[in-house]
Amino acid sequence: MEEPSKSPLPEAFLSFLQANGIDPSIYIASDSTPRYLRLKPGSEAEIEGIEAEIKCKLEKVNWLPGFYSLPPDILIANSKSYLDGKIYGIDAASGAAVSVLNISPGDHVLDLCAAPGAKLCMMLDLLGDSGSVTGVDVARHRLAACRTMLQKYSLGDRCRLFVADGTTFSLAPLRVDSRSRSCESSFEEKDERFREWTSRRPWKERKRAAKARETMSLQSVTMSENPELIFYGRHSGVVGLSKNKLYKTMSDLEVSSCSYDKVLVDAECTHDGSVKHIQKFENWGWTTLQRRVLDALKLLRNGFRLLKVGGLLVYSTCSLTVAQNEDIVEQFLKENTSVENRLFVAALQPQISAVACFTTFEYPKLVRPLHEDGRDFSSGILPS
Repeated sequence: MEEPSKSPLPEAFLSFLQANGIDPSIYIASDSTPRYLRLKPGSEAEIEGIEAEIKCKLEKVNWLPGFYSLPPDILIANSKSYLDGKIYGIDAASGAAVSVLNISPGDHVLDLCAAPGAKLCMMLDLLGDSGSVTGVDVARHRLAACRTMLQKYSLGDRCRLFVADGTTFSLAPLRVDSRSRSCESSFEEKDERFREWTSRRPWKERKRAAKARETMSLQSVTMSENPELIFYGRHSGVVGLSKNKLYKTMSDLEVSSCSYDKVLVDAECTHDGSVKHIQKFENWGWTTLQRRVLDALKLLRNGFRLLKVGGLLVYSTCSLTVAQNEDIVEQFLKENTSVENRLFVAALQPQISAVACFTTFEYPKLVRPLHEDGRDFSSGILPS
């Protein structure tokens, strides 16, 4: 392996790579690694205008519909196309994980690690005018960034966002349209029902929310009685619903038939497959590795618990380590002997700024892995 003294990579990162058997030479071309963006559906005819505005030719990513690559030095944040919501930045690896979910109109989708929001936007684009997306994240400020993205791209109509621990989240998707709430029992007080969401809430409501957040700051999210709902769209099923019904948890019998059609567990990891995160490791340190691995397994367990019969789950990371990929999947399969690995793909492409490592599970019947050893970083090929 490369000597630490001859490498521009941080010493701590090199030690981490060595401990995990990863060759540092794969990071040499990081300065020339392109960025990626996704074109909002319906904006295809404007691609030439977008190219003229950012003064750059966009290269179509043939294996990932709607994605384009561009040089790393090209900035899009101040462009009119970006400000108008016609394009948004998202790693191709993140897009690949969402693509494998095979989202169809009408699906109820759960993202247990939703921040910072680009994956949510793509999910909602694919969902169309039916179904719902539920985004969960333990970090409120990061989930607030998701809310901002949804509003910017006008994609939040069928979405709801919860500040919650993804390892214990237990709320069902709302399968009844909010327009049918009028036939429900009138025993519930009117002010206990959710009105249409607005960022301009009354002073008393803002004061209650601030007090609730202050209380939550003194205890962990997992100790909170209910997850904090920070956003919901007009057709997310929340409007007109009582709080008791929103926060009703599912029994095991209800989960099998009334839970989520698709679940994404894009687990928190050490991000060693993402070039842009490498320099942050000096500040993050490495003592959190074991905790992150344990959390990933808990997230996978809970994600699968919330998957309905016939549904599809994708477990993904942006790490190249066996500990955060194969080992997690192997342990999960040992605990769930009736479940088999349907597809495992781990690909590192020279033209991708982050690695896509993902496993799909289909409940209840699955087939064998694509690769016997579960790893293939050399082919650089992802499924179309």
